[in-house]
Amino acid sequence: MEITTKIDIMENKERQIQEALENIDLMKTNNREKTVLSLFSGCGGLDLGFEGDFSVLRNCINAKIHPDWFKGVDEKNRWVTLPKTKFKVVFANDIMPAAKSAWLPYFKKRGNNVVFQSESVVELVKKHKRGEEIFPKVDIVTGGFPCQDFSVAGKRKGFNSHKGHHGYLLNKNDKPTDENRGKLYMWMRHVVDIARPKIFIAENVKGLVTLADAKQIIENDFRSIGKNGYVVVNAKVLLAADYGVPQRRERVLFIGFRKDALKSEALKALSSEIIPEKYNPYPRPTHSLSINNCVKPYVSVKQALAGLKEPEESEDLAQKSFSRAKWYGRHCQGQKEIDLGGLGPTIRSEHHGNIEFRRLDPENGGKYRDEFVAGKKERRLTVRECARLQTFPDDYEFVRNSSYNGNGFKLSPSDGYRVIGNAVPPLLGFHFAWRLQEIWSKVFK
Repeated sequence: MEITTKIDIMENKERQIQEALENIDLMKTNNREKTVLSLFSGCGGLDLGFEGDFSVLRNCINAKIHPDWFKGVDEKNRWVTLPKTKFKVVFANDIMPAAKSAWLPYFKKRGNNVVFQSESVVELVKKHKRGEEIFPKVDIVTGGFPCQDFSVAGKRKGFNSHKGHHGYLLNKNDKPTDENRGKLYMWMRHVVDIARPKIFIAENVKGLVTLADAKQIIENDFRSIGKNGYVVVNAKVLLAADYGVPQRRERVLFIGFRKDALKSEALKALSSEIIPEKYNPYPRPTHSLSINNCVKPYVSVKQALAGLKEPEESEDLAQKSFSRAKWYGRHCQGQKEIDLGGLGPTIRSEHHGNIEFRRLDPENGGKYRDEFVAGKKERRLTVRECARLQTFPDDYEFVRNSSYNGNGFKLSPSDGYRVIGNAVPPLLGFHFAWRLQEIWSKVFK
């Protein structure tokens, strides 16, 4: 009996030691830097959000829900520097030259020396399949695949886009192939199959969910990746304003988890129709139109633009630059004056000069008469004002007259408008990154 007890004690100690070692390994896994492969990166809105460590206006952050985002912040300071996350972008890609000209200098300044790939994802996948090592194994793949063919503001050709993967129009008599712009999500799917991330996040415009059965087709295509497949949770349309972004921007997000990397209970939970909050990958809203004890009111345009000087008084090239397109006096995009007391308009990439007005002359229906009395002029939103409405920090250069380190990288005001409008708001990306950090050890083995 005594011998049996001693054996039991020894076995119990061995189990405890084994569990302790497993916990140490788990802690090391959870604490190590998580790698991110970024596709359709643009100027890096989602990339910046995933890495953290950038400034946002304090009104954009809810201290009751996220007190840990305010550590060491001066109460009088209008800006908050968000904490650094455990995520690191190790691969970035976009075919737009302006995207590279914006992304590289800014991320190099942050200490990220990733080589920015300028070839289309189609060309990169083909190279990889021919034996070139293009895509590394990573923890996360992100990508805002092109949205123009799904947007309600476009021609809505969907999967039958009239443009190729390189961004150029197809020949008149050419039929769209699987390499057209509307099918680029399938090439993102190829990358996910190659890189084998634990999670992928794909972003697109709200219009995708109302275009026939496009949402269901994309979800099913993503689910069948690889041998064991991915759990793709029900895609949701998110309003950026619910997360402190001062803008009426709505986007749909697809999130997939690699099945063989999940704990059994997490696999069951994420496969459920209603996901328990413990495993829910979607971040909790922090702002709302209807106020209660937890959420804050939406951030207004006036709050977002606070502290910016008029273009003629500013030294910031992005604030000095704005579209000179006149008021057309007819109903079309961009002919409205912004509402300083409400949310900003959705910042668009293809505005062609008709970005919304910061103020209209009273003769054209402008309501900010006091500003004209003070000598201010009718003008459209500046590049910097658009960046503020997207929650980009003021140290991000969006207009650059000279080359960067002799490597080109000039950015015109039109370039700045375009890359800002294409971007995921960094603050929205940060909410997602933080939420994934919170649930990482709960869902993965």
